[in-house]
Amino acid sequence: MKRFFKIFFSRFFIVALTIILTFAVNALIVIAAMYFAEEALAAYFPAASPYVHFIFAAVQWIVVLITVFSVVNRDMLPETKIPWILCVVVFGVFGVAIYIVFSYNRPSKKQRRAYALLNERSRPFAKRAFSAETLSAQMKGWAPLSEELFHGNANAIAYANTKTEYFPTGEAFYERLLDDLMKAKEYIFLEYFILARGKMWYTVLDVLKEKVKEGVEVRVIYDDIGCMGKLRAGYYKELRKAGIACVKFNPFVPIVTNLHNNRDHRKIAVIDGKVGYTGGINLADEYINETQPFGMWKDTAVRLEGEGVKGLILMFLRLYNLRAKESEDFSPYIPETFEVFEGEGVVQPYGDGPRPLYGRHLAEDVYIGILSQAKRYVWIMTPYLIIDYRMRAAMLSASARGVDVRIVTPHIPDKKVPFALTRSNYMALIRGGVKIYEYTPGFIHAKSFLADDEIAVVGTINLDYRSLLHHFEDAVLMYKTKANEALKEDYLQTFEISRLQTEEDAKRSVVWRGICELAKIFAPMF
Repeated sequence: MKRFFKIFFSRFFIVALTIILTFAVNALIVIAAMYFAEEALAAYFPAASPYVHFIFAAVQWIVVLITVFSVVNRDMLPETKIPWILCVVVFGVFGVAIYIVFSYNRPSKKQRRAYALLNERSRPFAKRAFSAETLSAQMKGWAPLSEELFHGNANAIAYANTKTEYFPTGEAFYERLLDDLMKAKEYIFLEYFILARGKMWYTVLDVLKEKVKEGVEVRVIYDDIGCMGKLRAGYYKELRKAGIACVKFNPFVPIVTNLHNNRDHRKIAVIDGKVGYTGGINLADEYINETQPFGMWKDTAVRLEGEGVKGLILMFLRLYNLRAKESEDFSPYIPETFEVFEGEGVVQPYGDGPRPLYGRHLAEDVYIGILSQAKRYVWIMTPYLIIDYRMRAAMLSASARGVDVRIVTPHIPDKKVPFALTRSNYMALIRGGVKIYEYTPGFIHAKSFLADDEIAVVGTINLDYRSLLHHFEDAVLMYKTKANEALKEDYLQTFEISRLQTEEDAKRSVVWRGICELAKIFAPMF
């Protein structure tokens, strides 16, 4: 009973109920308006009353047909069109309303203008570390992937002179992050999808408060939906009272709007412009196994020290200024010189987000590029395997070329529906030669790619529609770095404690497979 009341009075439940009630009220208003309009028209023109209902039905179908035509001609992934067409045809004008509200993930015109201005503000600091010719000589066959990423996002610069360190667990990341935070002298930037009450966040917060007293500038961004049920609605005010400049990303408003489609799923920490972190780890206790709601929680991160941190700084400042409605000078936060590190390769931090803030879906293009260019192997860790046809075709094509494609997914899910959709992709991939491992100790939240001992990606980007289409995300592309070597060792150890899935595992029941295949049709909508 106590758990029931806790859920019933939680902010998440209230938000969900508000959205449902708002949509229901709007639907009732539309129904009532149509009914009274039909009655009034019939009363005003008695002779035409037998035809009024037919006229209204015809108008509704005209609206439906126009919407279907709009969906067909819209610039969107082909597999997202079919579920929306079904929704509109089955539910009529209400399906049209659902489509209008929930299918768009475009930020407002005001946000787009502001972001374009912030991109220009950061451009002077995003100078290429070396020419295309030098990059080609350095990265050899992988250079086109780096160049493609740069041309899709002028701020995604490839850097040398960057020391890398890979963390195979949240516990190792947490210890190192605290050490760096305590050494901060000028500023600390933190941007996280989730901050949650508990040991991890409170320990970090204690350090932040001490640093504020020492005169260090501290800024924090957290996502309002991501922190729902974990922090109070006005928590950012508490941080501001402590001297921390804090903003919530896209705060929830109790109206039905597509604003909630765009979430800040990034995990970025920057200290003094010299050290930066990113990866899958949020600041919550399950990420360091202080609590274990889904067995052993495995997550990963990467630490950059040197010139490559600049990419993380610019990503943070653009989104902070967008949310704070500012357009500040970035130069005080960009170091003029960086330490030189020998024996490291190339790093390329990059962000991704909803169109048209980003010209194309960079995250998916990078993943597909790795699968397309790999010659020996591509190893992948992802908590969700809810992929579109492009990604699946790239995986199967790589496997058909003889590339060893392996994917590590969770054995214990954090969410049952995404887990079912993940497993529903096993059969086609296994039959195509892709090896799928389930991480038996618990839940794996890591998001990484590794190919041919040369190229790697560590970041926040899941293999699902929300990460690849809707969310603001970030990652680091790394070529022949020390982190790549540690990442490979982590994969090898993870395979040892994971269970290789077979066709027999993937079969399960006919009913279960049917439900999952039906659910996959509508997966792009959510």
